[in-house]
Amino acid sequence: MSFTLGDMSGDEGSGGSWTLLTGHGHVLVEITRNPDARIRDISPVVGLTERTVQAIVADLEAAGYLTRIRTGRRTRYTVNHDSLFRHSAQDGHRVGPFLTLLAADGENARTAPEPEGGRD
Repeated sequence: MSFTLGDMSGDEGSGGSWTLLTGHGHVLVEITRNPDARIRDISPVVGLTERTVQAIVADLEAAGYLTRIRTGRRTRYTVNHDSLFRHSAQDGHRVGPFLTLLAADGENARTAPEPEGGRD
């Protein structure tokens, strides 16, 4: 059995206009993909204003999910893959594997592998 990670923001069926990840999740995934990205680069990719992205980056840094390093006029981000999810439903799970999956390019980002043992 495989599944596809897709955009859930369409108006098809009763899906409404929500997405599976929050703004914080989208920003963290984009920073994982491109640690040298500027706030102005991240903003259009995640569909949020630069001001909102800046506040989210500050939240993520304060929570220990990432660190910022200034090099001259540029900022480079380092994501802490050992950080734990904040919700009790994912208690004990680290964000690293999740971010690795979502930050992957190409087909790997869209289709999960078949579970071992085949289909039920």
